[in-house]
Amino acid sequence: MTQFKTFDARVLRSVALSEFTKHIELEVNGVAHFGFVPGQWLSVKAQTPEGEEMTRAYSIASPPSDNGHVAFCLNRVHDGFMSNHLCTLEAGDEIAFQGPFGNFTLHSPVRDTVFIATGTGIAPLRSMLHWLLAEQDRHRGCQFWLLFGARRESDIYYREEFEQLAAKHGNFYFLPTLSCAEAEWKGLRGYVQEHLSEIVGTRADMHAYICGLAKMVKANRELLKSLDWDRSLIRYERYDLPANGLQKSEVRFQK
Repeated sequence: MTQFKTFDARVLRSVALSEFTKHIELEVNGVAHFGFVPGQWLSVKAQTPEGEEMTRAYSIASPPSDNGHVAFCLNRVHDGFMSNHLCTLEAGDEIAFQGPFGNFTLHSPVRDTVFIATGTGIAPLRSMLHWLLAEQDRHRGCQFWLLFGARRESDIYYREEFEQLAAKHGNFYFLPTLSCAEAEWKGLRGYVQEHLSEIVGTRADMHAYICGLAKMVKANRELLKSLDWDRSLIRYERYDLPANGLQKSEVRFQK
């Protein structure tokens, strides 16, 4: 049986993104550089008050760096031990994890791409986009669209950050859409799949990366397939919402 190395990491800061969502930045102990590929995830380990060891998978929400830092974007889940444990951590606290794991990563060569996310499904896409846009030779002028679905305006995670990226890079378009928007909201309304056709049009030569709960992932995959997309151009990561907390259920790309 394969034995994976366990790393320890120290919390640098924990920032509220919404009432139930946290952005947690960590520094991996004992390494100058923690290597991973944008889109991968870590398996976090913790012990419950009853002494049971629990593991949960969380996508890395930050791009690779030279300082051994990683970040998570996660929701508190009612009665979910791990999510509540992580969301209560403060600067200086430590966690243990294994990884990185996963093949929800960028295709090569890069093409024009639509990134589709809802909720904390934004985490791996944030990692990918920051990495792509950091250097010209990575994106090579390709066009990128981020279609991000949320319930309300307060649930648009990393909004200012993505707006700044769009202002800086003429080939990146940030398109949040709200399913429960207030009357004053002037942006897109409805679910992400209702706006996907507006982005891709009749094109079937793009890449698509989809991340979020199973129902959303299925709807967008089926829409793209109905537009005659080659299934190898569609990658997705799907989450379930079990009774004991949000966890990654399936990471796939279609062949």
